[in-house]
This record gives sequence, structure tokens and C-alpha cells, in this order.
Amino acid sequence: MSGHNKWAKVKHVKGKMDAIRGRLFTKIIREITIAAKTGGGDPVANPRLRSALQAAKDANMPKDNADRAIKKGTGELEGVTYEELSFEGYGPGGVAIIARCLTDNRNRVAAEIAKIFSKGGGNLGVPGCVSFMFENKGFFFLSKEENPKLTEDSLMDIVLESGCEDMKTYDYGFEVTCDPSTFHDMRQVLESKNLKINEGKVTMLPKNTVKVTGSDTAKVLRLVENLEENDDVQDVYHNYDISDEDMEKFAEA
Repeated sequence: MSGHNKWAKVKHVKGKMDAIRGRLFTKIIREITIAAKTGGGDPVANPRLRSALQAAKDANMPKDNADRAIKKGTGELEGVTYEELSFEGYGPGGVAIIARCLTDNRNRVAAEIAKIFSKGGGNLGVPGCVSFMFENKGFFFLSKEENPKLTEDSLMDIVLESGCEDMKTYDYGFEVTCDPSTFHDMRQVLESKNLKINEGKVTMLPKNTVKVTGSDTAKVLRLVENLEENDDVQDVYHNYDISDEDMEKFAEA
């Protein structure tokens, strides 16, 4: 889990939560569309759609964009048909990586992901080769900077009351994890306490991490970054453990 958030920290240091705002909107729109297609257009009855709409709200995406994406998913408006695919493999140092994609061209994205892995010193594997190393979890990150009154003890009280599974404390903030089925309830609890949620989503977290040092650090981070910047990639999951010092060196390079 620490590796997941250290990458979030680097993106914050670089001022790069997403390289281009338009790309972020595209990813969210695709997620809304596929969520509405697979689970219906009612966010109350469709947790995945509810999460996608929350991401749209967090990104300040116009409501009309989200509404059109829902209608395209439900078939009320004509739109592109997206297919959901996942690619699994290993990066430098034996790091496990999963790239989850939503695409309108299976052959294109397969070729592009294979190329990114190859150029990045990694190896694209077969389905299932690394996914067993991850588990689906609700994840929240709350920074100390934007929650100056939040303490470990006060957050622990909230976590215990709400039934969350785990909490970790770092110099720069707190990580909270929960069962995916309770993700939206947990978000409401945190928001009811007037806490600023810097990151909140249902994601894949590694069961164990792989420590990465030396020259492999930049290679792994660049591979992950290149995957994240691909237009068809929605999310990238990994199990690396890189020190704060090495992360910051990469961010400053």
C-alpha cells in the first residue's frame, strides 16, 4: 500500500496528478460509459457508476459531459463501444504491473502496451500471471497538509467506528482501506467529519511489495508513467516499494 501512495506523492511533487486535463476527462467519460453499459444508468443501484461520477465531480468535469456519457452507455445516445481489457506483466526488478484499459480498438491497445513494456525493460505476460498478487480494496488518502487537525488517534476512532480494515500513517498523510462494498459508506463518513479526501477510489492493492533501488528506480517509474499516459489506459496497478528519497530524485530529474 505504501508503494501506491508514494507514487501519488511523486505526482503531487511534480504537479502532475494528470499530465493533461483533457486526458483525465476522457478516461472518466469512458469509465462512466462502461459503468452505465454494464450496470445501468442509476448510480444508486450501480456502485461502479457512482464511483465514476464522484471522480468526475472531483475533477470538476461539467455535469453535461457525465450525463451524455451515461446516455451513451445505456444506449439512449449513439456512441463508441468500449471494451474492457487488462494487461499483466513484470517491470525491471521483478515488479508486478497491471494495466486496466478501456478501448475501442483491441489490436491497437495490445500493440501499444506490449511496446511500452518492451521499451521500458519489462515483459508482458499472460492473463493471470500477476493479478493473484493483488486484491480489490477501497482506498483513501488524506494528506496532513490539507487536514491539519487530523491526528492518528482521531482517525483511528473513525476507522474503528466505521468498520474499515486498515489504516497506515506516514509523514505526509494517512491511508485508509476498506472492503469495496463499503467504499461509498466510508466516503460519506469521512466527508461528514469535514475531512479532505485527496484520493478515494476502489483499486487493486498489492498483497506484498517488491523493493526497488538503484538504476531500476527510474526505469520502473518511467514504465508506469508511460502506461498511465496512454489514452486507452484507465488505471495502472503495481507492487513496487521505493524509498521517498529515490522517488524525489526521480521527480526532480
